[in-house]
Amino acid sequence: MIAILIDGIVQGLQLSLMAVGVTLIFGLGGVLNLAHGQFAVVGGIATALFLEAGLSIWLACPLGILSAGLLGLIVDRTLLVPAYRLHGEERLLLGLLITLGLSFVISGFLDYKYADVALTLHLPTASVNLGGIVVRTSSIAVALISISAFVLLFAFLKGTLVGKVVRSIIQNERGAELCGIHPARIRTLIVVLSTMMAGLAAIAQALFTSVDSEMGGGFTEFALIIAVVGGVRSINGTLAAGLLLGIVNAFASYLIGAYFTLLILLAIVMATLLIRPQGLFARLT
Repeated sequence: MIAILIDGIVQGLQLSLMAVGVTLIFGLGGVLNLAHGQFAVVGGIATALFLEAGLSIWLACPLGILSAGLLGLIVDRTLLVPAYRLHGEERLLLGLLITLGLSFVISGFLDYKYADVALTLHLPTASVNLGGIVVRTSSIAVALISISAFVLLFAFLKGTLVGKVVRSIIQNERGAELCGIHPARIRTLIVVLSTMMAGLAAIAQALFTSVDSEMGGGFTEFALIIAVVGGVRSINGTLAAGLLLGIVNAFASYLIGAYFTLLILLAIVMATLLIRPQGLFARLT
């Protein structure tokens, strides 16, 4: 049971890494990105292609992450511009339609062009013994990657001027504009950062299983589930929800199987929307 708990915590960290991008883009831009999982897959497929081209893993992974960020930059500066011109529900609805269509386009292109490409990363040692508990080295690596990414993200948001500007826009976009802040530039920065984190999450996933062109939809589903339960404007809440749902997912998958586990996760989302629509951990700031 301890091994399952560890797997759940690690999976929760990795899924939080994926979901935090949804939280950042929605909190800052008011757009719920339904193509977020596809950005992750782009990062994973790009990494696999760089590895096939003969690049080392230490160069291929950063380039794959940058590829996801570059796609995010292009989408932000082109397709999402009409949505940013609107406000409130109109922006949200148009953003949903744009990103939903984008998810179909990216998935279709990847299935057509790179259906036989997948990213799988193997570590030299499969497992280690820690105090009598056998732990997979991939779990340790994913935990270190996810924790490091979140530490850097929190340091950026709370310890830098740009980070404080980001938080001010999330809290009150109109008020930030009146103070002379240009939300468009900050939004672009955050979209790029969020899509790069999605690419990093895909690389972390590749330490457990192969990342292929068909996994984008599943990534998006889990990211949305965690973001809704944690609070779509709360980064800390997203991390807390990821850990909670990761543990639930691990134990439920072990006890009753993956299909019923997904139903349980969806039931948690429905209960959250009915009881506490702002998210179970929305007050964590």
